[in-house]
Amino acid sequence: MTSILYIHGLNSSPASLKALMLQTAMQRMGLAAQFQVPDLHHHPQQAMAQLDAAVAQLGRPLLVGSSLGGYYATHLAERHGLKALLINPAVRPQLLFEAHLGPQQNYYTGECWQLTLEHVAALIRLDVPAPHDPARYQVWLQTGDETLDYRAAERHYRACSLRIQPGGEHGFLGFTECLPALFAFAGIAPALWRDLDFTDL
Repeated sequence: MTSILYIHGLNSSPASLKALMLQTAMQRMGLAAQFQVPDLHHHPQQAMAQLDAAVAQLGRPLLVGSSLGGYYATHLAERHGLKALLINPAVRPQLLFEAHLGPQQNYYTGECWQLTLEHVAALIRLDVPAPHDPARYQVWLQTGDETLDYRAAERHYRACSLRIQPGGEHGFLGFTECLPALFAFAGIAPALWRDLDFTDL
């Protein structure tokens, strides 16, 4: 049975809107046990250890990564040969981190922490080239992303299947409408989701 590992972004959590929507949808399909969304540590090295453990538990999950989670998902997909669906992914997050060193606060948990050069160095160690097997990737972008320039991801993942929507925002508006495409890419049987209404998630 296909499983899904959702990977949230920087200063986010399993309580983020997309994570909760996907979790609820998986529950409605009776697939709650095939879904994980780890509460990631802010340090990339510790976050990667959490994600490696989740991959080991789920088998060969579809990776769904948002923002910084898209960067993590790309690293995992290349290392483990997994499929990945990336939502407004960060491409070179270490460059953005260097400009925002210092105090940070998680939007959902309120946790305060310090962004340091060690975080930047850890991100650099996770960097991988453009996907070796682009058929294993889908990349969903919205041009109205106010946090990341979608064109960076468009260039980096140009050989992959790109879904570029005009407007929108970094959180990706209309996520529920795209869930059938996500489940199809995951290989989940259409009979489980074809007749479900996800508009109230």
